Amino acid sequence: MRPPWWLVRLLAGLLVVLGRGVAPQLLINVKNQGGDVLQETIAANMSEEWVSLEFQRSDGTLVTQMLDFKNEVEILKALILGEEERGQSQYQVMCFVSHFDKSEGFIAPDAMAKLRQKNPSTVRTPEEDRGRQNTTMDGLLDLFAGAKSVSALLPTVCAEAKDATYAPLADLKIWSEHAGKDLTQLLKVVPKKGAEVTPRCAHVSDTWRHCMCHLELCIGWYPCGLKFCKSKDNSGKLVSYRCGIKTCRKCRLFEYPVRQKQLCLWDE
Repeated sequence: MRPPWWLVRLLAGLLVVLGRGVAPQLLINVKNQGGDVLQETIAANMSEEWVSLEFQRSDGTLVTQMLDFKNEVEILKALILGEEERGQSQYQVMCFVSHFDKSEGFIAPDAMAKLRQKNPSTVRTPEEDRGRQNTTMDGLLDLFAGAKSVSALLPTVCAEAKDATYAPLADLKIWSEHAGKDLTQLLKVVPKKGAEVTPRCAHVSDTWRHCMCHLELCIGWYPCGLKFCKSKDNSGKLVSYRCGIKTCRKCRLFEYPVRQKQLCLWDE
């Protein structure tokens, strides 16, 4: 039996922001590729320049996406419930941190904050499927070693993932240049074996052996661009104006090291 939504939110220690610049939340009903209807919660903070999106998958997994536009940092957090019949009595939380380019199609917080729904009960599907992006998370971040230099959101959003906050090493170099200082002290563990020699968890029978875990997280519906229409003004001049949004779907397949297959039982 799946736990109630409020209980999953309580376990997640979800970030609740109270303060100026926070726009009212939007609740969006989204049909996924399996035909299930999920409810996404979208919020934006104009003064701190972030956007959040959150939903619960049909398997009970709670997914939270945070976009820090100041530092061009994307955080995807997953809270996965344990499989009690396989010895997992608790949930686990992972954070996947990566760099994003503002030109990739994310709508800025000020534009996101102005979004409204005429028909809140409508079940929505995205206009464009942007496919799946494979990302190797070969760095494990220490949230207490100056992670705020990457994003001020990290220590709070990923507090429950202090031993499971991952990032690509290549992105750490980008953030170092942005912050103007060496951020290698953020590396809690540098994997000694690359992904090419460490076996994938799906191919390991010993549940206590280290391996490379695969986890796919899909954002089924999100505003990925603004639409502009054209009309003539009073003088007959052709002008353009914002007349809507474009919506997209995108999946991310994360590959990251775990101490034991027991932490990656879904990858089979």
